[in-house]
Amino acid sequence: MAFDPVEFLERAVDVPSHEDVGPMRELLVSTLEDERVSPTVDEAGNVLASRGDGEFHVVLNTHVDTVPPHVPAERDGDVIRGRGACDAKGSLAALVAAFLAAKPDDGRVTLAITPDEETVQTGAAHLRRRFGNTGDVDAFVVGEPTGLDVCTAARGQFEGTVTIQGSAAHAASPERGRNAIRAAAPVLEAMDTFDEAVGTTSHDLLGEPTLTATTIEGGEAPNQVPAECRIGFDRRSVPPEESSDVPPALEAHLRAALPEGFDLSVELVPRETPQLEAFATDPDAQVVRALAEASDGAVRPFGAATEASFFAEVAPTVVFGPGDLADDVGPVAHAEREYVRVGEVRTAAEAVTGALSRLLG
Repeated sequence: MAFDPVEFLERAVDVPSHEDVGPMRELLVSTLEDERVSPTVDEAGNVLASRGDGEFHVVLNTHVDTVPPHVPAERDGDVIRGRGACDAKGSLAALVAAFLAAKPDDGRVTLAITPDEETVQTGAAHLRRRFGNTGDVDAFVVGEPTGLDVCTAARGQFEGTVTIQGSAAHAASPERGRNAIRAAAPVLEAMDTFDEAVGTTSHDLLGEPTLTATTIEGGEAPNQVPAECRIGFDRRSVPPEESSDVPPALEAHLRAALPEGFDLSVELVPRETPQLEAFATDPDAQVVRALAEASDGAVRPFGAATEASFFAEVAPTVVFGPGDLADDVGPVAHAEREYVRVGEVRTAAEAVTGALSRLLG
């Protein structure tokens, strides 16, 4: 390949993109222009470029933003360290290489790079509307650290709040009020039995969903019986459950455990963009078979929520890339020790290039 993904990756990791993705986007755009590609930046900040004009259309997607803080690039032999090395600038380098090397004789390949995957996903939401409206995308490859495995499914991830309402009173006469914090105890116990009670089904690839109480707060003053208590929760869903299914089902289940005299409501935390729903791509889909054959990677679920959730509603979607979310030592992605191996970046680029060759003729 004339384009060197590793050289690009070293430069990319050294560009901070945890607060402002502008400089990283400029690097990507100028790199593509140097390769005689004319990218565009849409109103949501996505970088877009296409090659070919055939019918079968593959979109290569990943993101340029990172979590804070910035960690400068450092090369140590076969390892590149620094913020974004594996999440997801390693994937970006591999996808750009594959995009430039592709020869879409009988198809089309689009590079679609988003600006805010780590936060609110407005770029991906815009792309979902765009590609969904055109209806001409046949497959998405989403770059994330999968250890070169081909990931066809992921659990959904959304957050919500259980609000318990009691009534306030002076703490000197607690019997005159209804203590919302005390009412939280049976509600928390009921949260642990939610899936069993409603009969949530396990998914063949993703296993069981989870419902986890993650925060709790309530009360206004030490000498006042608290009238309200709020329990924050994290839901990791599996198909066919959708985010809209959870509040009414969970509220009905928790009300049955609520002591007399209290009220309760369940709401999801509002988002600018759609919830990250669970998805599962058919393992026999063309994009799965092509990438599995080209990479020799295992076909398995992905361990985190990603923008792939948005695209899976439009066309068969896989998650693939160099690096790992965690290794035997501990966390890698989002950690101070974040790294990716040079060999994996090159192998990922070759695998996606091979898959595109199979898909686009």
